[in-house]
Amino acid sequence: MKTRLKSLILAIAVISTTLAFAQKKEIKASESTINWTGKKVTGSHTGTLNLSEGFLVFEGDKITGGEFVVDMTTLAVTDLEAGKGKEKLEGHLNSEDFFGTENHKTAKLVIAKTLKTKDSYKISGNLTIKGKTNPITFDLSIKGDTATTTVSVDRTKYDIKYGSGSFFDNLGDKAINDEFELTVNLKM
Repeated sequence: MKTRLKSLILAIAVISTTLAFAQKKEIKASESTINWTGKKVTGSHTGTLNLSEGFLVFEGDKITGGEFVVDMTTLAVTDLEAGKGKEKLEGHLNSEDFFGTENHKTAKLVIAKTLKTKDSYKISGNLTIKGKTNPITFDLSIKGDTATTTVSVDRTKYDIKYGSGSFFDNLGDKAINDEFELTVNLKM
């Protein structure tokens, strides 16, 4: 009985010590940016998304975790003008062919593992888009109160197959790349 009590006290001490050194830093969503680029055979399109909320967990000066929620209903196209295809493309990207934002209003990234390198972190996490979760890895740089990354996402892993040469034949110049890129700038 005394051994169990000592083990319980030791476990509580370890957990308390770990929690005492972990610091959760909230991300300033309104000051952070997410820019996207989608490519196709005949060119590309660019746009933005808004971060709803997010945080990074630090132990000392090392990132050990974090979580981010993106408001998919803020998806906007920036390379086309109003009345010249902007609304049409935004409507299509919000439809079930792509992100289905009526039913899937948010996307989420949960950091599962980090590895500190010389100038950045190798981040491993789980990304959820359209209710589908897949592992993802990327590099994250931190300078002062800013964290930055560029992430490539394979949309087909999230059941976004429209125009994918991996799933449809004879698309010709209508083929859309499976991967899209996110350039993220987070303010803490």
